[in-house]
Amino acid sequence: MRRLAPALAVGAAALVAVAGCGAQGTASLGNIKLAAADAVQQSAQKAETVTSYSADLVLDATGGGKGENRVRGSVLYRSQPQLATDINLDTITFDGRDVPGGARAILSDDTVYVKSDLLNRFVSTDKPWVKVPLSELDAGGQAEIRKFMDQARQFDLAGTVKLLTASKDVKAVGTETVGGVETTHYSGTFPVAEAAQLADPAEREKLQEHFADAKNVKFDLWADGQSLPRKVTLSGAEQGTAFNLTANFKGFNEPVEITAPPAEQVSELPEQPRGNHGGN
Repeated sequence: MRRLAPALAVGAAALVAVAGCGAQGTASLGNIKLAAADAVQQSAQKAETVTSYSADLVLDATGGGKGENRVRGSVLYRSQPQLATDINLDTITFDGRDVPGGARAILSDDTVYVKSDLLNRFVSTDKPWVKVPLSELDAGGQAEIRKFMDQARQFDLAGTVKLLTASKDVKAVGTETVGGVETTHYSGTFPVAEAAQLADPAEREKLQEHFADAKNVKFDLWADGQSLPRKVTLSGAEQGTAFNLTANFKGFNEPVEITAPPAEQVSELPEQPRGNHGGN
């Protein structure tokens, strides 16, 4: 289980992000010209009204003398009528080693469903999915899945863009088309310590863990004419570590279908992984 957990943690780290207050440059929103900092604030406020979306994610990270970490995947998110997420990580590389088959996780009705070829090697099941109620993710190897899903279920567009409002140097750098939509491109940096103070108290520690080796994070935000964030990039480098994250957002407030896997394809996660494997 511990071999699986770091790879899932890298995937979860791809679900965190970004943008500004007090800056340079102006941008147009309809017929209104906004300072860049005000435009980013507006984007953060607009993001709070979004109840569903999809996102394509790319994460590359290196550091600590280890191999590369790489994630390619997608996310479906829905907050109403109840929170549900579907995270599909097609490519996961941790410390230069590929996780065969990637991983997929669905949160539905307070239950986590995980599909991973690697996980199935450690549990006594031939079924493709393993399920665990969130209330039972506190012991043994299950705690690592809880860490992954806690991060995933707290990922939301509003919280992501809210971090960017800690920036003091954001500026508008031009207009670009993203996914067929005309956007204004903003660029800046935000200090991790100040951005963490904008997060919910329960999330601050996790946020600081994600960016543990970076004091400042560079970001780029592409917002459309309605101030909706269409694309966000984050990057940082410090003390021999470096990361680059790109998230492309779409399908705002459109119907999102997230359902649990068929019951015949799901098994329970046993308390003790098969063969114990010495905790590896």
